[in-house]
Amino acid sequence: MSFKPVSNIKFFNVTSPAPFVVHVEINRPEKLNAFYEPMWVELKRIFEQLSTDPEVRCILISGAGDRAFTAGLDVQEAAKSGSPLSADGGDGKSDPSRQATNIRRHVFELQDVISAVARCEKPTIALLHGYTYGLGIDLSSACDIRFAESSTNFSVKEVDIGIAADVGTLSRLPKVVGGITSWVKEVTLSARPFSAEEALRHGFVSRVVKGKANLINEGLDFAKYLASKSPVAVQGTKNILDAAWGRTVEDNLNYTAVWNAAMVQSSDVTRAILSGLQKRTPTFEKL
Repeated sequence: MSFKPVSNIKFFNVTSPAPFVVHVEINRPEKLNAFYEPMWVELKRIFEQLSTDPEVRCILISGAGDRAFTAGLDVQEAAKSGSPLSADGGDGKSDPSRQATNIRRHVFELQDVISAVARCEKPTIALLHGYTYGLGIDLSSACDIRFAESSTNFSVKEVDIGIAADVGTLSRLPKVVGGITSWVKEVTLSARPFSAEEALRHGFVSRVVKGKANLINEGLDFAKYLASKSPVAVQGTKNILDAAWGRTVEDNLNYTAVWNAAMVQSSDVTRAILSGLQKRTPTFEKL
């Protein structure tokens, strides 16, 4: 069996390059994989479906083409009259309160797309290359692991288009790199580009790989390695780590105890222990 195909997808390639591994590729290279309205809808549907598919244990996300993971928001599309982010608030009304309400609701919708990636039960690995601007930071910050090609050009770009980043970066980036540091404020306030090596130095990415093909291969190798582990253990570990973000140590210890009160009863525990004693590779049931 393989994962259930995601139907009616135009702007993403969704494939399974290895058992239990799915590769989601943003597929709008002629526009530097910049996002506009239909792409948000598709991305949320993809991750919500993959999250609960028992044939999926790890998800890779990358960008098609040689130039960009994603250049961010397609500002030409967003500026068109009638768009919720256009100057008229998307409804043509002059009342500022109604314009603000319309925009706020739309921002909530976009935030929920990126949150769908963060909520995904399966570990997610972002493979970053080329331009990784604006939304590229939002999206990759919502992933569990980030690898970057050595020439990746990062930027929290929103200040340069006159807004504060509003769909995830300002909430998740500080947690990903360990706090609201001087570096976080420097790159978010200035929108200045930063390199893969700088991203590695500050903990935003965990690996830098030369060449996009090598990046994809390294990501796939690691995804296959994760997929070989107990899905009960891997998904539980992800859940508990993510839950720790909003809890004190004491609260999260209690959460962990409650979680494992159920999950240590899994057959995976016996299989993992016996495989170590018997020096063989374990296999695990789907989850």
